[in-house]
Amino acid sequence: MEARVCRLYGENDIRIETATVADPGPGEVLLALAAGGICGSDLHYYQHGGFGPIRVREPIILGHEASGTVVAVGPDVTGLAAGNAVAINPSRPCGKCEYCHKGLPVHCLEMRFNGSAMRMPHEQGLFRDHIVVEARQCVPVGVGVSLNEAACAEPLAVCLHARNRAGDLQDARVLVTGAGPIGTLCAAVAIEAGAAEVVVTDLQDFTLEVARRMGATRTVNVATNAADLDVYAEGKGYFDVAFECSAAAPAIKSAITCLRPQGRLVQVGVSGDVPVPLNMLVGKEISYCGTQRFDTEFADAVNMISEQRIDVTPIITGTYPLDRAIEAFEAAGNRSGAVKVQLSFSNT
Repeated sequence: MEARVCRLYGENDIRIETATVADPGPGEVLLALAAGGICGSDLHYYQHGGFGPIRVREPIILGHEASGTVVAVGPDVTGLAAGNAVAINPSRPCGKCEYCHKGLPVHCLEMRFNGSAMRMPHEQGLFRDHIVVEARQCVPVGVGVSLNEAACAEPLAVCLHARNRAGDLQDARVLVTGAGPIGTLCAAVAIEAGAAEVVVTDLQDFTLEVARRMGATRTVNVATNAADLDVYAEGKGYFDVAFECSAAAPAIKSAITCLRPQGRLVQVGVSGDVPVPLNMLVGKEISYCGTQRFDTEFADAVNMISEQRIDVTPIITGTYPLDRAIEAFEAAGNRSGAVKVQLSFSNT
């Protein structure tokens, strides 16, 4: 079988090509892809050829947020059958290294993650209309859930892992800096966890409106109304927890400024090295906590979407067929008019 693929050759060089798809082997599943979300890392690969020290060194099929339908299963596969709708977990820890044995598969030394240029050769991604994956990557989706919604399971899982790093949010006052897909979903999972207030900041009114639809109790455009945050800095700060989703130095500073003493800052956004106001961090005894990817949270995310505990539809602001991938990537890079842009394959 031949499949169409979205392959990146370098900065601003995406080509739609074909690749041969083998039959599924033992423990594998053949999928017809339905929808795939363009992530910030996909954008960095496309716009800049990578991010931080991670660079594209060979052609790579992009994509790690996707859903599809089972076409065929290989020998020894149980629990999946042709016709099943599934979300695809791009994360494949080895299960054998030191960190896997310690119950920390997120830090697996031999992690394989679809659409990542971290390893060499690169781990090829999910932006293609057919693919063979390991059966363990497939999580069945509930009846009545669209495959576009199911493709949002991966970013939602990232936010659920960040929430787990934050601790108990019941009745908490929460700040989210950055209203991209991750920031808006962090707002949603904070509300779902019982937060009393969730204030979201960003530079764009469009994304802030989506954050409100996802449950934010207040939004602040810091490009036009930065002074609106001043009240939260009074008395050494107001918020119990902040999810920093932009990786921008001014946002990190504002998060630390607005956190109360002994508050918790969960760093979700990634970038190169940025300045951090250490004196204020130390003086207020802020806990600065990193978070990356997810583990069991992927299945939790699929269940949340299937049970409609989190409505992800507001973040899906554009859908493009695979043959218009370049247009889709350009749209995804326009933060004044997009949050989550998805590719649609011929199998929806």
